[in-house]
Amino acid sequence: MIDTLLSTPLFGLTLTCVCWCAGIWLQKKTGWELCNPLLIAVALILCVLSVCNIPYETYNEGGQLITLLLGPATAVLALNIYRQRALLKEYFLPVLIGCLAGVLSSLGIILLLCKLFTLPDVLAVSLLPKSVTTAIAIGIAESRGGVAGIAIAGVTVAGLTGMVFSPLFAKLFHIQDPIAEGLAIGASSHALGTTKAMKIGSVQGAMSSIALCVCGIITSLITLFLV
Repeated sequence: MIDTLLSTPLFGLTLTCVCWCAGIWLQKKTGWELCNPLLIAVALILCVLSVCNIPYETYNEGGQLITLLLGPATAVLALNIYRQRALLKEYFLPVLIGCLAGVLSSLGIILLLCKLFTLPDVLAVSLLPKSVTTAIAIGIAESRGGVAGIAIAGVTVAGLTGMVFSPLFAKLFHIQDPIAEGLAIGASSHALGTTKAMKIGSVQGAMSSIALCVCGIITSLITLFLV
């Protein structure tokens, strides 16, 4: 009976949904930024698979159904730009320059560190899209021969770092302009950072949302010519 259940896509799908809901509940209960639902869900799924000795391939029968939603999720990001078109039109040049600077800095640091530590190219291309949202990062990594799992890990770490420390960085570098603060958060820590930016202020949230999308587009184009 159990073997039959595990062999169906329903197992992976149900486990993912349950762990995600548990992550949301834990974040609301504790109020801690580090209790991110994505991070909690990943940790719980890994624990269940390890303790019950369930192969990843078995889980992925249902888990891959959720992965299929990444394509539509990527397309929906365009809605953010449309909704904030007035702000984008008003601050088009600062947004473009800021996002380009953020993308070049992120890509340059990754390439420099990978070369410094003589890491293989597969790790480099997997880590390059760390500062864009998961849906775009997976597409970039896989199209260049990278590993989706490593790309997701890089995106998660970058997002959590920005979400937790962005207010501290803004204070440390005396960033008081909400436009600049929002762009910096969105360019460096994508969707997770954007949720924090929305809590800081409406302008910061809007600009972070714009940066999230624009940086995703720029990164996708630039990485075509790297590695």
